Amino acid sequence: AQIAWFGTPLSLTRYEFLLLKTLLLSPERVYSRQQLMDIVWSDAQETFDRTVDTHIKTLRAKLRAINPELSPINTHRGMGYSLRSV
Repeated sequence: AQIAWFGTPLSLTRYEFLLLKTLLLSPERVYSRQQLMDIVWSDAQETFDRTVDTHIKTLRAKLRAINPELSPINTHRGMGYSLRSV
C-alpha cells in the first residue's frame, strides 16, 4: 500500500504504516499504547514497553521531514496518542 503526505510518498516500515493507518481511521480518537500494541503488533512474537513510542517518534520524524510546520500526532500524557485533523 502507498501513502503520501502533502503529495510526497512516504517510505514507511510495516509497523509505521499500520500505526498511521490506525490513527487515520479515527482522527482525534486517543489510542492507549496497549490498544495500539494490540492492533498493530497483534502478530508479533515479542514487543517491548517502548515499542509504540519508538515507532511514533520515527513516524513523526518522517512526517516532519516533508512538512516541518505540522505535527499531526498528538501525545496525551498518561493516555496515549491521537491524530490531529489536518
